[in-house]
Amino acid sequence: MVRQQKPPSQTWRTFLNNHAKELVSADFFIVPTIAFQLLFVFVILDHDRRRPIHFAVTANPTAEWTARQLLEGFLWDKAPRYLLRDRDGIYGEKFCDTAKWMGIREVLAAPRSPWQNAYAERLIRSIRRECLDHVIVFHEAGLRRILKDYFKYYEMCRTHLSLEKDAPISRPVEPPSLGPVTEIPKVGGLHHLYTRKAA
Repeated sequence: MVRQQKPPSQTWRTFLNNHAKELVSADFFIVPTIAFQLLFVFVILDHDRRRPIHFAVTANPTAEWTARQLLEGFLWDKAPRYLLRDRDGIYGEKFCDTAKWMGIREVLAAPRSPWQNAYAERLIRSIRRECLDHVIVFHEAGLRRILKDYFKYYEMCRTHLSLEKDAPISRPVEPPSLGPVTEIPKVGGLHHLYTRKAA
């Protein structure tokens, strides 16, 4: 048989690139507290600018809670066209019904294939390496506060190579005429924003 030169359909990477502006990813990750309680963090990430849209923390995730997070993550007229997620049982029928009602088409990653949800997995790795590996989590409210600070830093200050060294919320270029470079601590001093301020 003659081997086909091209794949029978578009590749996964082509799909992600074609639909980046209308595609978001959702994923869960677990954070242990100092008392060995497991807290579940749910994140929704915009693919176009690698911007975290919504996050929530709970000790007891349910399908109803997860569906409510989907409603809280998007305004009525701002729902994306596609939602990429894994096949975790926590999503349940209620989540699927809510997504369908909002006009969102779910794209499920293959079983045991985290690389198919690469942007969300990369965000989770960044959260762990740049934030959670350096702090002690005492309780749910503390984790929520830490993540809120980190996401603010991530959106407004942290540069991304894929965004041409810009932050998800674009920052203007600061010429030397604006003044000397100053250092502003972020995320409790774990990170810093370097900006020019007039003297």
